[in-house]
Amino acid sequence: MRILLIYPKFPDTFWSFQYALDFIGKKASSPPLGLVTVAALLPEDWEKRLVDMNVSPLRDADLKWADMVFLSAMAIQKKSAVKVVERCNQLGVKVVAGGPLFTEEFEYFEGVDHFVLNEAELTLAPFLADLEQGTPHKVYRTDQYADLGTTPVPLWELVDYRKYDSMAIQFSRGCPFNCDFCNVTALLGHRVRTKSAQQIIAELDKIYNLGWRRGIFFVDDNFIGNRKLIKQEILPALIDWRKGKIGCTFITEASINLSDDEALMDLMVQAGFKSVFVGIETPDDVCLEECRKSQNRGRNLIESVKSLQRAGLQVMGGFIVGFDSDTESIFQRQIDFIQKSGIVTAMVGLLQAPYGTKLYQRMAEEGRLLGGMSGDNVDGETNIVPRMDLRRLKEGYHNILERIYEPEPFYRRVRTFLWDYDNSHNAGTLEWAEIKALFRTIFRLGILGRERGEYWKLLFWTLWHFPSKLPQAITFSVYGYHFRTMMERHVAPVG
Repeated sequence: MRILLIYPKFPDTFWSFQYALDFIGKKASSPPLGLVTVAALLPEDWEKRLVDMNVSPLRDADLKWADMVFLSAMAIQKKSAVKVVERCNQLGVKVVAGGPLFTEEFEYFEGVDHFVLNEAELTLAPFLADLEQGTPHKVYRTDQYADLGTTPVPLWELVDYRKYDSMAIQFSRGCPFNCDFCNVTALLGHRVRTKSAQQIIAELDKIYNLGWRRGIFFVDDNFIGNRKLIKQEILPALIDWRKGKIGCTFITEASINLSDDEALMDLMVQAGFKSVFVGIETPDDVCLEECRKSQNRGRNLIESVKSLQRAGLQVMGGFIVGFDSDTESIFQRQIDFIQKSGIVTAMVGLLQAPYGTKLYQRMAEEGRLLGGMSGDNVDGETNIVPRMDLRRLKEGYHNILERIYEPEPFYRRVRTFLWDYDNSHNAGTLEWAEIKALFRTIFRLGILGRERGEYWKLLFWTLWHFPSKLPQAITFSVYGYHFRTMMERHVAPVG
């Protein structure tokens, strides 16, 4: 059996970092972890190829080679996934589909032959057994959650490492919190399920032995969901694993209450974690209560962010406007919070209701649901009818983006971050990709860019005050270029 695993193309988004990756000669942020994990669950004697459409084109020759296509996607990849299914249908190639997009919306894809939904550790084996008997069903799904102890080491041999900025690994699934706009618990449950330290080290060994020396993204929706296991087993194992190794620092996602645990922050930094994405959402406590973001309430959010930065963790922040409780003051409050906190990578989106969430259910019951969401929470669109006038909401949203990504406030925010950030454990190093990026930034930003004055001010300021933080300064100047380009090209002002 010849299997072609296909990962559809992402549209241009803030999270794609497309315009930033160009500076370091990479095609995509990270490879499709889900698909290479599925590949490892397939029979060993089957031939397997991977086409990630974000780094290479899907050719008809690829499809004609395959006996069957395995397709996985997230909601934001829907348009590309639809086109892939159409091409498979035209060439008579059977399609097996899974992943978040199809788990939530499989009934909309008539051209798919078989749906293997939810978690592949549970639903793939029954499909393969029925396929061997010649009696495969249309849909395989479950309301159970997988034991991650059964998850194999991903088949990383299928990936062309040279085309990616980072690799990916997963320690846990599920989240103990109950934010009403988040579909993580709808897909993966509240109980945090984990791999063992031995599994994580085996995966890291494989990635390292294949030659990888750059960043690795722990894709957990909340890395600290099982804090006891993280502190007692996983982080000590990572600290030991990195001894004598070159490169391989980590990025992950976590809830803001990480900032309450100094010992945990210190262990994460010792283990090589450099950045953490945190869902801040809003500085308004009433809105936090509305969306059930309990872990963010009753605290000084700016000070929580500063605690993470002072510990050595760069905070990437997610923000939302468009809650029912939002007033027009929220736009300036969000701007002020982002600037004061020094969150350089600030992703601000309009509130959307993903399928399966409590927010989706409530909006449907109130007759305020406008259909499915795009999956891109920073495209300036929403699938709900907001309480605030929609035109005013979009105007305020666009104003936030203009104000935080314009060169002067953006570079000022970078300096705010660098002033607080402790990089003593993970001092930046200029790898070859970053050296190339430096020369490209000098030409494209320092000579041709409209931000050239701010660019040179940042570089000289950093060299004078914190020369060891120069790699971060260069990286953020590239991020700023990406964010501004995205805003100008893809987030149209309200006319």
